[in-house]
Parts: sequence; structure tokens; C-alpha cells
Amino acid sequence: MTKSDRAGASGLRALTRRTALSLAALLAAAGVAGASELNVYNWGEYINPEVLKKFEEETKIKVNLSTYSSNEEMLAKIQGGATGYDVVFPSVHMQDIMAKLDLLEKTDINTYEGFKNIDPAFLRAKSDPNGEYCLPYAWGSVGIMYNRKILGKDITGWKDLIETVKAKGLKFTLLDDMREVLAVGLILNGHKINSTDPAELQQAADTIIAMKPDIAAFTYDERPMVQAGDVAAGHAFVGAMIDVFGNEKDLGYVIPEEGATMYQEDICVLKSAPNKENAIKFLQFYTRPEIVALNVSQQTNGTANVPARELTVEKIKNSKEINPPAETMARLQIFEDLGPALRQVDRVWTRVKTAQ
Repeated sequence: MTKSDRAGASGLRALTRRTALSLAALLAAAGVAGASELNVYNWGEYINPEVLKKFEEETKIKVNLSTYSSNEEMLAKIQGGATGYDVVFPSVHMQDIMAKLDLLEKTDINTYEGFKNIDPAFLRAKSDPNGEYCLPYAWGSVGIMYNRKILGKDITGWKDLIETVKAKGLKFTLLDDMREVLAVGLILNGHKINSTDPAELQQAADTIIAMKPDIAAFTYDERPMVQAGDVAAGHAFVGAMIDVFGNEKDLGYVIPEEGATMYQEDICVLKSAPNKENAIKFLQFYTRPEIVALNVSQQTNGTANVPARELTVEKIKNSKEINPPAETMARLQIFEDLGPALRQVDRVWTRVKTAQ
């Protein structure tokens, strides 16, 4: 073999090695791309699976969904050192708490073109008045889902429900939620839901304790119980309207005439998120009206995305339960961060839960 031949063979081997290395690099890159993920931590059944599927199809980012049942459960897990979550859906008051704890990433979602779709009235977080961190997700009332067939009538509110179940020997459920349940007691006594006055809180607790003989359970699973007729009614989020639409003859949902709470959750990115870019892509994705309308069609919540409201079906768009008129909105109150006073509320809640 001549010097020229050896040089040629050596060059070929080098080229082969370079090609192999390049191919390995491409495969590795493909592997990384294939492993691109988004870890969503949300309330149970609080997003239409079709929304996540569409995000996966468009972005090729794999979505992993984990769920929690309360703001407190979510916060405890994050503070307890749980890692890997990218996106969370705190209520407004919990967003303020998490902001104080420096748990949230600044996303500048308010600079994204799709943010123009958001009604500024829903920038409710005191810690994020301009939407630099989180994106308004969904809102609604917390009222009463009821079984008309079991009750024998439509009801107008808490007092009407309590009188009816007592007279007929029926049962109802309350949410297993400290602030929501005590809010019912506060409202029935004419107080604000964010009260920290000890006498008002004790009065609220007494009101709920007096209901306990008629309460079947404190639960988040009231909807199937009401549907089946196992209980006459249940303290429920307006998302229960999906069931009402499915059986309007027997089921109803009412925002109590005495007043009620309203909720709003926002989509936030955790400062500890391992996939921040993917998380921000998800926030951007959720500014699109057609995506929000797809979610609302299955969730039956209200939305801060103004164009999305027009894309929802007539039944949802015209529902006074999902989109209440101004006079009803005036009766709704939203929770605020109570700071250290929350411990006092927790003690009162313990008294309610342990009362015989």
C-alpha cells in the first residue's frame, strides 16, 4: 500500500468516525427532544384532557399530569421539597402566599401577544397586578348542586336547603375545605368571608356545627352522590354544571341568595421548575381563545379570556350560573391571604370537624 493509499484509508476511517459521532450526536439530540416534558400539577379533573392532548400534538412536548385536592395540599408538597413540577394552578390568595415565599417564576406572560385577550378585571393577585408572573385560568362561583327529584323542588339558597332537608329527613354534603365551609357560616351570619374577628369566626363555626346532623359528609366528591340521589344536595363548584346540563330534568345548581364565594385560579410557573421554557410555552398556548373555549366546553367555568367567551356554546355562554349577571356578581366574595391569622381560622375549623 502506497503512502497515498494509507492516507486515503486513514482519511476514510476518520470520516467514518466523524460520521458515526455526528450520527450519535443526532440520535442523542433526538432522544433529548423526544424526552421534552412538561409536568403539570393541577386540581383533580380541572382541565380538559383534550387541551393537554392538543398541546402535546402541536409542540411534541410530553405532558405529565399530577393532581391535588386543595391549595394547602399543593403548597405543603412544594414546601416539603417535592421537585419536578413545572406548572401549578393556585387560587388567587394562594398565589399571593406563594409569591411571598418566593416560589414563583417571573414569566413576563403579559408581554406575549395573546395576553391582549385577558380581561384586566381578572388580574386579581395583589402580588401580580400586571400579570408578570401568572396567567388567569378559570373562575366561578361556589354554590349548591341539588337533586330536584329528591328535594321535590328548586331551592334558592342555604336557608331554603336546610329547612327542606330537615323537614324531609334528607342529607347534604359540604366541601372538605376549611375556608369554603367557614365562609358559608360567615355569610349566613352577615359577615365577610375574610373576617378574622374571633367572635365572628366562632359564630360561623356554631352555624356549621348546628348543620352537622344533616350533613352526610365533608367531601369533594359530592357530584356523583347528588346525581345518584344518595344525598339531596352538595356544596359544589360551578363546574358541576356539566352534570346539570346532562340531566336538567333532575339536577340544578344555584348561587345562594344569601351570597357565596367565588374562586379564581391562575396558571403559574414554579421557580424550581425543571422545564421552564416548556412551561412558558404552555402559558402562551393557553392565551389562545379556541384552546380556552375547548377547556370551558368540558369544565363549564368562567374565563378571563374575552374572545373565548364568544366561542363557547350557547348553553354555556347564556348560563346565568356560569356567567352571572352583575347583581349576582355583587353577592360573590373572593378569598384573600389572611397571613398569620390563618392559624386562628384553622383552630376554628378543627373545632367544626371534631364536634359531635
